[in-house]
Amino acid sequence: MSNPFEALWHIVNKEVDNANEQKSPLHIGEAMDCWTYFTSLAEFIRFEEAGLNTSTDDEVVEMLNDALRMCENQAQKLSSFMKKEGIPLPETSPPKPKSESNAIPLGVKLSDEEITNGITLKLTACLMMSAKGEVDAIRTDLGVMWYKFHTEMLTFGVTLKALMIKRGWLKIPPYYYPPGQPSN
Repeated sequence: MSNPFEALWHIVNKEVDNANEQKSPLHIGEAMDCWTYFTSLAEFIRFEEAGLNTSTDDEVVEMLNDALRMCENQAQKLSSFMKKEGIPLPETSPPKPKSESNAIPLGVKLSDEEITNGITLKLTACLMMSAKGEVDAIRTDLGVMWYKFHTEMLTFGVTLKALMIKRGWLKIPPYYYPPGQPSN
């Protein structure tokens, strides 16, 4: 079984060795992964903006600001890459205007628990897409970009999970006890 550090070292060495070589064009799967991930990031950003307009909880607001910075940074990097590679950018929803949290009527306003669980769902989707991008990538530069995006999302997910556990918002399925398992 290969060591993950050796694999990463191999990728870095290959990237350094190939720095002056002409890169091959992206294949259709790589282009589609970029387009889909960019679209998802843009919608993730809109949800974060809506959450910032809704929440008054300091920890939730801090988490949303962290998520927003991460997603905007990734969207900017991916946008630059896509433009350079000739991949058209998708149309995305316009930014949410700032609004007053207390002006949102009850029944429409999301709770902090709903916001954090929505962020979890969007985070999970982005993690799966970035992992798929890593697997589909033939070009090392694209694979490294996917790896960075994936690890940023994973790192953010750890802090989000800690907040959700602390507040009792983490959705946990029922425990599974196999038939015939001895009871303690």
